[in-house]
Amino acid sequence: MDDFQQILENGISFGRGGDRRNANDGKVKTKAKKKQYITGAHGSGSARQKAKYREQRANRHHK
Repeated sequence: MDDFQQILENGISFGRGGDRRNANDGKVKTKAKKKQYITGAHGSGSARQKAKYREQRANRHHK
């Protein structure tokens, strides 16, 4: 009965258990943020085109 009483008083938590000490360990989660994809160096033609546009946008207001 003690467990039942505790559930009545505190409710049930269906959330994620454990601690999150490795939540942000410096890993890149998406390919779009990796250097090869940003620079277009992985061989895809569309990635090279996007890299060219990113470079143009970055240099747009520099004299």
